Order: sequence, then C-alpha cells, then structure tokens
Amino acid sequence: MQIKYPNGQKNKIIQDSSLPKKTKNLKKSHLGVSFEDAINESNKYYLESNRAVIYKKPTPIQIVKVEYPSRNKAKISEAYYKTPSTTDYNGIYRGKYIDFEAKSCHEKRFAFKNIYPHQIDHLKRIKEHGGISFLLIEFSIYNRVFIFPIESLLKYYQLSLNGGEKSIPFEIFENEGFEVKIGFRPRLFYLDQIDEIYYDFFNK
Repeated sequence: MQIKYPNGQKNKIIQDSSLPKKTKNLKKSHLGVSFEDAINESNKYYLESNRAVIYKKPTPIQIVKVEYPSRNKAKISEAYYKTPSTTDYNGIYRGKYIDFEAKSCHEKRFAFKNIYPHQIDHLKRIKEHGGISFLLIEFSIYNRVFIFPIESLLKYYQLSLNGGEKSIPFEIFENEGFEVKIGFRPRLFYLDQIDEIYYDFFNK
C-alpha cells in the first residue's frame, strides 16, 4: 500500500514500512522471523506471563483510494499518514512508562538518516518526564541485538549535528549498548537488560 506523508509534499509517495507485512527472510539471523515479529512475539509472551504490558503503536492513516478486485473484496491502495509517527513501542513495566524505537540494521554502521529527528526528540522527552526510553537495534549481519540508551543516542546525534559522523559504528553499540539475549520464549530477553540498565531507577 502506498502512503503519503503530511509534510507538504503531496506528490511524494513512499511505501509504509510500519504496516504489517510478510515475514522477512533474514538469512543471516537466527531469530527465525523478522525483527518486528520477534519483538511482537516477545511482548505477547511478557503480557501472557504478566511481566509487562507493551504494545506496538498503531499509526493513524487516512484512506484515500480503495480498489475492488472482486465484488466481495476491497483493497486499500493509497493512504496518508494523518500525523507523523513517534516511536514503535510503548507500555508499562514495573510501574514505569517505557517507550522505544526498534530498528533493524543490515550494515556495520547505523546511519542517523534511518531515524527521524522528531523520534529522537520524543525519546528525549520521555526520559525528561521520568520514563524509560531507548533504541532497540538489530544488526542482522551479526545476528546480535542491543539496547542503546537514549543518553548514548543523544550524544552521537548531537555530534553529528555539529559536523561529526552521520552514523554510529557497530563497535560503539558493543561498547556502550547492552546486548540482548536471543532465545525462543521469549525470542528477545530485552526486559532482562532493562532490569540491569535501570536497576537503580527501579529500586529508588
């Protein structure tokens, strides 16, 4: 389905990567499913085990064109985002608000062009208001997943705005990120890392 962003460029049409899609074939990953599906399955497990309530945020769209390939079937072929999306996931964990953006990186560096400035600003505001915010990133070529705290993301983003590198190398994620264990149930043990990173925060 084609999506038009509400940025004044009415003729610019892009493919919406946030809408449900078929599972990607990650040949170099042992996740077995797409990164998004792995997160969703993990969140479902956390919900069923009553550990956390975390959901993928729906993106509001305005339908502008519908096709009818047959009498009893309708297909949305064109739509607009009503508002720019913020981040991918939010919810409650151990009495704290949690909000994060998820990215799958297929290179050895994560480029800032792959995340919108308003998303970084949103994560910053969550932290300022007492919540937990971070980037959850998969490096598919290494089959490794990291939590990258908002503090580190902001540091390198600010450097990029001041003439520094426009991307973050994988080694930085190894040094400043927190690696997430990949398993089966859940597929991503990212809440275990949240417990470690924010131990003092939870035990005030």
